[in-house]
Amino acid sequence: MTEPGLYHILTLSALLFCTGMYGFFTRRNLITLLMSVELMLNSVNLNLVAFDRYVWPEKTEGLFFSLFIIAVAAAEAALAIAIIIHLYRTHKSIDVQEAEELKY
Repeated sequence: MTEPGLYHILTLSALLFCTGMYGFFTRRNLITLLMSVELMLNSVNLNLVAFDRYVWPEKTEGLFFSLFIIAVAAAEAALAIAIIIHLYRTHKSIDVQEAEELKY
C-alpha cells in the first residue's frame, strides 16, 4: 500500500480548514464555534507536519511549531469553556447573539 503524498494531505487539510470556517461563520452556538476553531487549528497542525515530513525531512521545526499550536489550543479551549460555563450560569443560554447583547 502506498502512502499518501503531500498534495493529498494538503487537500485534506484545506477541506478541514474550510469545514471549520463554515462552522465558525454559520453557527450561533458557542460550543460549535469553539469546535470549529479547534478544527481550523488542527488543519494548520496537519499542514506543518506534512511540510516537515515531505519538504524538510531533516529538520524538526514543523513538529515543534505543531506542539506549540497544540499547547495554545489547549489554553484557548480551557479559557473558552470557562467563559461558556459562566455565560450559561448567569444567562441560561450559550447563544452568540445573546452574548453580543451583553456588551451594551
